[in-house]
Parts: sequence; structure tokens; C-alpha cells
Amino acid sequence: MYEPIRTKSVHSTMADAPTDFPHRSREEELDIQLAGHLSALLAVTDELRALEPSTDLDTAAERLAEQVTRLRGGGTPVRAVTSGAGDAAALHERAHALAGRALVVAASRADTAVAILAAERMDAHALSSVG
Repeated sequence: MYEPIRTKSVHSTMADAPTDFPHRSREEELDIQLAGHLSALLAVTDELRALEPSTDLDTAAERLAEQVTRLRGGGTPVRAVTSGAGDAAALHERAHALAGRALVVAASRADTAVAILAAERMDAHALSSVG
């Protein structure tokens, strides 16, 4: 009644899937994600430094840049060049949210140094957005 299949299927299955593309480990993916969150936090920190110069923000920017460099295997982060115009309260809220995201990823990655830094930045930005 039916003729037997004589050719290989054109549809790939999981068993037939090619392995010629690079795979990253979970740790590598978390490193990439964490470096992205910290880079975004660094950009917002640089914007805040232009609006509200302080040694706390300078120190935070240096520490963030060090961690991004470490996570990227030595690649230095791009730094924001800002005009100093903007809403400081909105920037503090954004920085707080970014630090929270970094904290979550750092905790899942078990990166204590970044988790501590992110928690410190959350506290600093929470206080600054209120006061």
C-alpha cells in the first residue's frame, strides 16, 4: 500500500542537528549578561557624575569599570561622554534598577565581589532618589 522511504528526511531532528556552531556555557552566558548590566550601570553612573560630581560616584565608576574589564577578559568598557543635562532623580532610579539586575545575575553566578558592589550601588541610588 505504501512505498518505503528511500531518501533521508530533509527535516533535521535533534539527533541530526549539526554541531558546527559555537556553544557557550552557562557561566559564559552569565558573564556576558553581567558585563552588560554593569556596563549600562557604568554609563548611567557617568551621566550622574556629569550632573552631580562626587567622589562616591567617581569611586563607583572606577570599580564598575574594573569589574566590566574583568568579565570581558581585559576589554575596557566604553565610557559615556555626557553634557551634564538630564533628570538626576530618573537617572538614580534607572541606576537602582540596573544595579538590582546585576545583583540577581551576580548571585546566580556566585560572584561575591560584583554582588557586594551591586548592593552598595542599589543602596546609594535608593538614598539619592529619595533625598
